[in-house]
Formats: sequence, structure tokens, C-alpha cells
Amino acid sequence: MKKSLIIVGLAFCMLITLFGVNRVAYAANFVDVPDRASKEVNYLSIGGIANGSSATIFGSEKKVTRMEAAAFIGRALQLDGTKRVTSFKDVGSGSFASGYIQSAVEKGIISGYEGGRFLPYNEVTRGEMAVMLSKAFGYNFGGKLSGAANALTSRGIASGVADGSFGVDQIIKRADFAVFLARAMNPEFRTKEFSSFTKTLWTNTGDLNVRSGPSTSYPSKGKLTKDVKVIGAHDIAGWTYVKSGSTIGFVSTVYLRDTETASAAQPPVTGADSRLSSQTIILDPGHGGSDPGAIGFGLREKDVVLSTSLKVNKLLKQTPFNVKMTRSDDRFITINQRSSFARNNGGNIFVSIHANAASSSSANGTETIYSSAANPHGADSKLLATKIQNRMIEAWKLKDRNIKSTRQLGRSLGVLDNNSVPAALAELAFISNKSENDMLKSDYWQTVMAKAIYDGILDYYKAKGYQVDPLYVVGK
Repeated sequence: MKKSLIIVGLAFCMLITLFGVNRVAYAANFVDVPDRASKEVNYLSIGGIANGSSATIFGSEKKVTRMEAAAFIGRALQLDGTKRVTSFKDVGSGSFASGYIQSAVEKGIISGYEGGRFLPYNEVTRGEMAVMLSKAFGYNFGGKLSGAANALTSRGIASGVADGSFGVDQIIKRADFAVFLARAMNPEFRTKEFSSFTKTLWTNTGDLNVRSGPSTSYPSKGKLTKDVKVIGAHDIAGWTYVKSGSTIGFVSTVYLRDTETASAAQPPVTGADSRLSSQTIILDPGHGGSDPGAIGFGLREKDVVLSTSLKVNKLLKQTPFNVKMTRSDDRFITINQRSSFARNNGGNIFVSIHANAASSSSANGTETIYSSAANPHGADSKLLATKIQNRMIEAWKLKDRNIKSTRQLGRSLGVLDNNSVPAALAELAFISNKSENDMLKSDYWQTVMAKAIYDGILDYYKAKGYQVDPLYVVGK
């Protein structure tokens, strides 16, 4: 829906000061980062991967613990960092790193010790760091410290120490860990030329941002048009590092395909209701183009909801449903054009996807809105909203702000009130709330939410008497 822009961005500065012969660079707003690590620390800070102990202190000389390493890597890979019970008796659910530790263990990046211990406060050696990064980024290393060290040095990610060795037993400091992690993510920081562009891909959409890092927190370095051939390298958290001419950076993987022409529609799923093939679902990513929607901590609503909607679209494309999107790229569409799109394309239901915002950063939770009066399908709109809301709450586990009618809100929402089909508007979470913002920008959580919306749509059709059980991806 239309909102005032909530600017809760973070300012990242690169200031340099000299103190005699000891040169110190200001990375982000940190005053204690050495010049050799300033670019990399700043890069991780922009992506919300590296945090300091305060607004100005990064703790560059502080030694990295196992739980801190799990958090660094977890944020870089956008793993599920939700605090929760772990499989280790020495990591409580209240630990800031509990979610990242459990996720990293489940991904095989980090392992525990005998007796169900993780030893979260143990300091990490350079050798252990090399193994963690090799596992996290899929480098072959033969299961040996020396192999992991070679995997990093051969790629220009890490180098040896003064005695000519890798220093596998030396404890690693935060500044050095940040440097190596940033280099693993973005080859532009490496000490050797990167040439591992091996995958031929094509863009699925136009006006496609090529970003400096694997999230929408990073700035755009350029744009690609639709059906452009690119050369891809590694993937990170749903983003692919690509090259197109002189433009090199990260593109959301959902906008890429590995065939020159788009794939044909998927055949019907065995056991699904044959009537579903006559049903057209309209997905409506809110805002777009010159209308960014709400903005929080540098994250734009239009980007989040488009990425999530494309994931829902991908799931629906594997079913007998027809699915159409009001926009599949970054373009401006009026409110009336959105409701007209549903009517002109024979839509049977309409699902608009948004992120919420408020002047207070403490506002939080998930809600779904429907039209009970102006829309001629008020009862079905309420049913659709209810099913989607239930699934989103189950998936996000955020505060349940319940379903609301436009009458309850005391204002008209054109995408709902002007629609001629059952319509619901999902407010995923608050982009103005830092913890929910972190979820909104995470590829992991976008995928979770896309599956929830998809299953909510199936729940609606099941309640209407259709056989949809074979189509569930999350389950009842």
C-alpha cells in the first residue's frame, strides 16, 4: 500500500586519519580498523555482516571466537539466525549466535565436540578459519588443514605469515577474519586475478540491478536488460556473481536462467484437481520503479516484495494453476492498472505483497488486509486473507497482527476495493524494525515466506473444495 517513506538507513563513511606513522582507516564509522582491512570491513558492514562492539569500535585486534565466526559466516550466507534451541548443551537459545551456530552445523560448515559441546568461546585459529571458509564456499580441501589453507591462498583469499607458513595454529583476529570473508564473497578484494566465470546464463527480466554484494543492501553497479547473456561464477545466498561486458557483480539468482529461451510450462502434477488449470492467480508485488515504497536501513520495499513474489511465482509455475504477475521487474504501475490487470487477465484471485512501516522502530508483526465492502467477493477475500495470514505467522513466527478489513482500517485500498476478484494484501513484516528488516532482506527468509504465501493460496483452494494436497511444499 502507499506509505510515507521511512528512512532508517545507516551512513557508511570512509574517512582516513593519520597518527604519526601509525595509519588508521575509518571503515564504516569504526576508528580502530587498520588501513589494510578498511575496504573489506566496510564492505561487510554495508551488508550487515560485520558489527562492532559500538558505533565506532570494530574490535579489529580482538580474537575471533567460534560463535562469532558462526555469526560472521551465517550472516554472509544469509543462514537462519533466529535465536533458538541448539543441539549443544553449552549454547543456550538466548545466545546471539545460537541460530547461526545451529544453521552452520546443519550445513556442515562447523561441527561440535564430544559430549554435545560446541565450545562457543574457544578462539579460532587461522587453520580452523580456512576450513570453515572452505566448507562455507564449497572449496575442495581434502579434509586437511593444509588443503584448506591452499584452497584460500590459491584463490588469493588469504596469504601466509611472516615465517612463510600459513600459520595454521595462530589465533585469528577480527580484522583478518573480515578480510578473508570479504575476499571469499567478492573476488574484487582478492590478491589474485579471478577467472572462474564458467556458467552461461540469461536474464529473465529487464532493468536488473548488478550489485556490489549479495543482497539489496549493496549499491547497484549497473543494470542489465531482459534476455541478456551473462557469464556466472559462484552463488551466495540466492545471488550469483556474474560478468556482462565490463559490468561485474551480484544478481539475484531468481532473475537468471540457464537456457537461452524460457522453459515451457510444467505439466500438471499427478493427483491434483484438473479444475485448477482453469484458475488464474494474480501476484502483485507492491510499488516499483519511481515508487520505492517504504525504506528502512537502506532496504527498499519494492525490491523485497518483488524478490519474494518471484519466488511465489516460481512455486506456482510448477502447478496446474495459471499465474500472472502485475510486474516481474522494477517498473512503476498505478493502483488502477493493478486491479485492471486482474480483470483483463481473467484472474480468479489477487494477492498483493508488501512490507509494512511505521514511524516507531518498535512496531512489528505480520498482517493481511482484505476488502469487506467495496470488493464484491468480500467473504472469499476474507477467506483468502485468513489462509495466507495463518501460514505467514506459522512460517515467520512474528507477532500476529491478524487480518483486517479496509473498513476496519478506515481507508480505501484501491488494489483491494477496486478489484473484481477475491483479493488480499499481505504485509510481510516491518521494514522499519531492525530485526524484521534483517529477515526481509534475507534470501532464506524470503524463501520461507514465499512458501508460506504459496501454501496459504493452496489452503484457500482446499477450503473451496479443490484437491490440492499433492501440491503442498511445506505441508499441513
